[in-house]
Amino acid sequence: MLVIVVEAAPPRLRGRLAVWLLEVHAGVYIGDLSMKVREMIWRQVVAGIEDGSAVMAWSINTEQGYDFTTIGKNRRVPLELDGVKLISFLPLAGGGSANVIAGDDEENDIECGSLDTSE
Repeated sequence: MLVIVVEAAPPRLRGRLAVWLLEVHAGVYIGDLSMKVREMIWRQVVAGIEDGSAVMAWSINTEQGYDFTTIGKNRRVPLELDGVKLISFLPLAGGGSANVIAGDDEENDIECGSLDTSE
């Protein structure tokens, strides 16, 4: 299984993707292709994405069952940690602090995953 999602892609790239894959929603393409064809399609995405962005995910025989790659301006960046691929978010442009907990919270000394049983 192969899934490609494009944002702000030029019409010629979207048309090229539609030759090989089924567009199930605007900018969302799916198919079941060989690794060789998948790599050829991704090279075309890289060459034609211009100012847009794209992500490609495919089935693979690993613990996660899939792998993915991205290109273009995107706050989400793939990060591999202990053999597992995760998503890391880049900070907002302009130093914005949306959804950031203030440093004066009372619970800021509790470590993630720790249980405080003293109460």
